[in-house]
Amino acid sequence: MEYVYAAMMLHSAEKDIDEKAVGAVLKAAGVKADDARVKALVASLASVDIGEAMSQAIAAPAASAPAAAAGGSSDAPAAEEAAAEEEEDDGAGFEGLGSLFG
Repeated sequence: MEYVYAAMMLHSAEKDIDEKAVGAVLKAAGVKADDARVKALVASLASVDIGEAMSQAIAAPAASAPAAAAGGSSDAPAAEEAAAEEEEDDGAGFEGLGSLFG
């Protein structure tokens, strides 16, 4: 995880994420960096939009929180049914408003 955190720190500081920079961050944190892992990390991040990936990672737990709070289970079909019911309820409200005007 330290390697990913180093890359995230460099990204937030708007610095280039290269082997030298990641190694320097790890060294400053007191981590003995494995050159092969640093190289693999930098290569894998070359085609990733880190800002977008971080925003999706932040949004994903928030989206699953209501399902976990509702029943405390991780049953995916139940969560899908709850989402479908919410969508149906939203549409019903607009139909009622339409009848007021026409």
